[in-house]
Amino acid sequence: MEENNHVIIEVEAWMTKEIEKLGVLSSSCCIYRVPDRLRSAKETAYTPKIVSIGPLHHGKEGLKPMEEHKKRYLQDFLRRTNVSLKDCVKIVKEREERLRGCYEQTIELSSKEFVQIIVLDTIFIIEVLVRFHFPQFLHESDRLFNRPWMLWDIVPDLLLLENQLPLFIIEELFDPHKTSVTSGYGERLSIVNIFYRLVNKSLVNLDVTADKLEKISCLNVEHFVHLLLYLYIPLDARPGGKFKTVNTPSMTQLYRAGVRFKFELSGNLFDIHFTNGVLKIPKLTIDAMTDTLIRNIVAFEQCHFMHGCLSDYVVFMVRLVNTPNDVDLLVANGIVETTLSDSSELSCMISKLAAGVFVRSDGFYFASICEDLNVYCTTSWHKWKANLKQNYFNTPWTIISVVAAVFLILLTIIQAVCSIISVIN
Repeated sequence: MEENNHVIIEVEAWMTKEIEKLGVLSSSCCIYRVPDRLRSAKETAYTPKIVSIGPLHHGKEGLKPMEEHKKRYLQDFLRRTNVSLKDCVKIVKEREERLRGCYEQTIELSSKEFVQIIVLDTIFIIEVLVRFHFPQFLHESDRLFNRPWMLWDIVPDLLLLENQLPLFIIEELFDPHKTSVTSGYGERLSIVNIFYRLVNKSLVNLDVTADKLEKISCLNVEHFVHLLLYLYIPLDARPGGKFKTVNTPSMTQLYRAGVRFKFELSGNLFDIHFTNGVLKIPKLTIDAMTDTLIRNIVAFEQCHFMHGCLSDYVVFMVRLVNTPNDVDLLVANGIVETTLSDSSELSCMISKLAAGVFVRSDGFYFASICEDLNVYCTTSWHKWKANLKQNYFNTPWTIISVVAAVFLILLTIIQAVCSIISVIN
């Protein structure tokens, strides 16, 4: 009995100590570890290859060479600006609790280590954006911008969910007046505007109006992946609908039912319409970077929101594409452009985009379009008409053959009728 009491007291003391060590959970959490259900489909799409940003991947062996570049960028930043290193450290230190609260998991780093990482990585991002936007600040010895394509090797790492810094700390350390940068054209210079120009240089799917960019600048943007989400999705998105069926016809099935395809001249990927047997889809350019980008935005949606428009878009597109033949139809109709080698590779890439993605059955963005496509494809007349057109009236020669065959049949019938009439008479 005495031994039991001793165990009870020890366990209680240990658990009390562990509970007291727990910090208060912050409602500002916005940077997450990618869930295994998404990561297992393509691990490399969520893992930085060249540079770590923030604490989650800091210190990994393959990313250490970039640490020297970060220090040199910090040195250049301090030389060019009216900002002291002490000021930078003070700003970050005073916001340490808020910064830690932005990460989903507890950051097991000392205050000193954490502040050092945030200061160094924040200034690195600011310098990358400033040097991209203002080439006059580039040096001949800059190893990142003066090496062909090196910048575009770094940019994908800046767009990974696990490689983010809260946007508020970047904006607080970026002061156009103190950092000696002005637009020169009277425009409002901001991190949002410069970042958009950087990604728009490498992401051809983005076509954002000045009005939309201004609206985004006024929104509560958590970090760069969140900003990309706003750049892609419509800010005035229509309400979704309820699934009536989880099945949606593929491109090949739609084609066999007589559906025609056209690419929509729109910078809005969600501007998809199905009217009078014509499915209009905005052009989508797909390469390795597009794949990584979409996966990370979807991962953020899946972690941060109960419903996500881009998740719905990915699921819709995956349902359209099941085979290389489906890809061929997208490419042939100008809907998809790709740098990938063949249809099989692209089909495989698209089909895996939605692996592990959850969508709401009662608020799916493309529910009405899916329903209309299903109804159209189950109408027998559409299939018969498409079969005639695709198999018997698809070339001038087949048309001539069908007409000749019909003419011969008519002649045969006429001859038979005439023979019967002559016998009767």
